[in-house]
Amino acid sequence: MGAGHQHGQARAGHERKLWMALGLTGSFMLAEVIGAFVTGSLALLSDAAHMLTDTLALAISLVAIQVAKRPADRKRTFGYARFEILAAAFNALLLFVVAFYILFEAWQRLQAPAAIQSTGMLVIAVLGLIVNLIAMGLLASASSQSLNVKGAYLEVWSDMLGSLGVIGAALVIMFTGWGWVDSLVAAAIGFWVLPRTWTLLRESMNVLLQGVPDGIDIELVEQAIRGVPGIGDVHDLHIWALTSGKNVLSAHLVAHLQGRDEQAILAEVTELLQERFEIAHVTLQVEQVGFHQQVHEH
Repeated sequence: MGAGHQHGQARAGHERKLWMALGLTGSFMLAEVIGAFVTGSLALLSDAAHMLTDTLALAISLVAIQVAKRPADRKRTFGYARFEILAAAFNALLLFVVAFYILFEAWQRLQAPAAIQSTGMLVIAVLGLIVNLIAMGLLASASSQSLNVKGAYLEVWSDMLGSLGVIGAALVIMFTGWGWVDSLVAAAIGFWVLPRTWTLLRESMNVLLQGVPDGIDIELVEQAIRGVPGIGDVHDLHIWALTSGKNVLSAHLVAHLQGRDEQAILAEVTELLQERFEIAHVTLQVEQVGFHQQVHEH
């Protein structure tokens, strides 16, 4: 109950921060998109595209949190918490599409450079940077607790670096007239985003494929369980995550009771897993020596 209550409080805090970040990015997005077309800057258009995906990512994250609030039922016995991971994976795919689009446009522009209005480009980029810094401040702490929020945070972070790149490009164009710098900065933004997007997608897929959560060494978990008095062996050990910060474990324990109570062993292992590995949802089955072999022979 305590772990579930804390998880609910954390999700509520994430939701408030996401709403605030959405208000900021959504209000500025339209101005930046219009500004990109007015100035003719591809670097600014790449920043505007990221701002657009920021808004979509934040909205998707908020929808995911609302869906995840739904209680477990007969068809979804674990509830809907994993919907947040689906949102993180979708945000990663969205970032991939944007990055490849910007790289393609940058290549096209390098072949045929366009006229750039550097002053308007600079003003809009500075305003975008301010909005992104505020949004990043809102989401920074929650991004380490939720893959869903991390996806939105990476969107905003990449956009913040994009704004810095656009500001630099605008200044260079303003003083040198080198219009090709605009396309170069846009391409750099695209290449910078790709590896971080891949990391987010890989983490999301690990959860969806029920892989061992990051930060948990299954060998250490097994050794810790074997160290509990009365346990002779461990098999069918599985560790996975329903969503960020909500890890689950199931295992079969072969017991040498030696006068120990079976319930006492279960209680000790459960407490060990919660306190040392932060695994709150534990399902354990205790077997007598030889039981596993007998079942397989049968």
